[in-house]
Amino acid sequence: MSQIRVVGICGSLRKGSYNRALLEVARQVVPEGMTLEVVPIDDLPLYNGDVEAAGLPEAVQRFKQQVQAADAVLFATPEYNYSIPGVLKNAIDWGSRPTSDNSFRDKPMALMGASMGLLGTARSQYHLRQVAVFLDMHVLNKPEVFVGQAQNKFDAEGNLTDTATREHVQKQLVALAAWTRRLRGG
Repeated sequence: MSQIRVVGICGSLRKGSYNRALLEVARQVVPEGMTLEVVPIDDLPLYNGDVEAAGLPEAVQRFKQQVQAADAVLFATPEYNYSIPGVLKNAIDWGSRPTSDNSFRDKPMALMGASMGLLGTARSQYHLRQVAVFLDMHVLNKPEVFVGQAQNKFDAEGNLTDTATREHVQKQLVALAAWTRRLRGG
């Protein structure tokens, strides 16, 4: 396997999101032989079975195609009410429909998240791992990236100022590349 194409999906729509900034850090530190494209989810309509039955909206088709074309998925998720943000769950619901065309099936994946709290999205990431089981994804177990107290690790412009966090993100991407190659037989 030569070039590994990863899609990054941010579970926050907020312009100044720490998780969006975390994906930008990931784009900056991808290892050689890997690319990371952040795919938008802000234009996806709320999932509705009637809309699906009438034909997938253009934004949904685009999203599914981007995920299907990727070799792996990187989720950056905040934590809302101890769980996955609704916009992220909505994107996952669309990407997995119809079940015969689950865009996430058999994809290697990694998770990361940043929050102002101490746990750095741990509960959200563990819920996302549960969802990944149904999606038939292959979750990278380690290293995990939980960025707690993100307000102290990013500056006002959203730049990561914490060297240890940057190194941890880079280690996760190196591990995701190895995991993807291992699962793909190359």
